[in-house]
Amino acid sequence: MRMFLDFEKPIAELEGKVEELRRMQEPDGINIAEEVARLTDKADRMLRATYAKLTPWQKTQVARHPERPKAGDYLKALITEYTPLAGDRAFAEDAAIIGGLGRFRGRSVMVLGTEKGADTEERVKHNFGMARPEGYRKARRLIELAGRFGLPVLTFVDTSGAFPGIDAEARGQAEAIARSIEACLEAPVPFIATIIGEGGSGGAIALATGDAVLMLEHAIYSVISPEGCAAILWKDAGQAPAAAEALKLTAEDLKRLRLIDAIVPEPLGGAHRHAEEAIAHVGDAIATALAPLLMMDGAALTARRREKFLEMGRDALL
Repeated sequence: MRMFLDFEKPIAELEGKVEELRRMQEPDGINIAEEVARLTDKADRMLRATYAKLTPWQKTQVARHPERPKAGDYLKALITEYTPLAGDRAFAEDAAIIGGLGRFRGRSVMVLGTEKGADTEERVKHNFGMARPEGYRKARRLIELAGRFGLPVLTFVDTSGAFPGIDAEARGQAEAIARSIEACLEAPVPFIATIIGEGGSGGAIALATGDAVLMLEHAIYSVISPEGCAAILWKDAGQAPAAAEALKLTAEDLKRLRLIDAIVPEPLGGAHRHAEEAIAHVGDAIATALAPLLMMDGAALTARRREKFLEMGRDALL
C-alpha cells in the first residue's frame, strides 16, 4: 500500500474509495465504472492542486518520502555494465556512498551516490545515507580515478548530511569532506551532480560540486535540516516549517539564487508515485547537461567550475 503524507490525507481518502469501488460487485441500478471515473478525476484534480502549491516544509516531506527512488534505483535504471568499486584504501568500506564504473547511454562514466536504503535492513546497512570519512575518501578516490582515465563523473545526492558520530569526527570527517570537494573542483572531466532527494550540508556538497548541478522538482538542498535550524534559532524543533521557509531550500528558490543549474520535473504527486518516469526525466536532463561539457578540455572545465562556485554569493556582497 502507498504511504501518504499528512497533507495528502484528503487525496488518500478519495483514492481509498476508488479502490473499494473497484473491488465491489456491481449492484442493480449503480454504474460503478462511472463512479470510479468520477472519483478518480476528482482525486487527480485534488492531487494537481495540492502539488501546485506545496510549502517548503511539505516539499521537505516529499523529498524524504520512504518510497522515493534512491541512488541505487537510478544506477540500475540509467547505468549499464555497472561495476561497483569499494573501499577508501585507507580504513574501510562505507556503504553510505556507492559508486563504480559503468556506461551512461553508451558512454563510459564514473558514478557515485549517497544511498539511504529502501527498507529497515538496507537503511541500517547504508547508515541512512550518512557517510563517515571513509565514504568521502572513497568518493575522492573514485573521482580522481575518473580524472586519470578521462571519464565523466555522475553523482546522485540524497543525504540528510554527513554522519555526526564521535568515531567519524575522530577519523577526520571535516577534512575528508573538504578533500572530496577539492577532488570535485579539480577533476579534469565533465561532472554532473543531481540532487534526487535531500541535499544536506557538507555531506551533500562533497559530491555536488559539479559543472552542472541538477535538482529534482521536489528535492531540497540546504546547509542544515529545518529541524536542526529550528533547534538552534528557536530551541524548538517544532518550528521546522518556519525554518524550512527561511532556509530557501526548494529547487525554485535555489534556481533563482543561481545555486543550481536546472530543475528536473517530477511526475504529478512526486517521484515516489511514478519512479520510472522520474528516473527517465533525470536521465534526459543529465544527457542534455553533459553534451556541451564533452566538447571542453580538462583545463577549461576546471577553470569554469572553480569560477562558477567562487561566483556564488558575490551579488549579495555588493
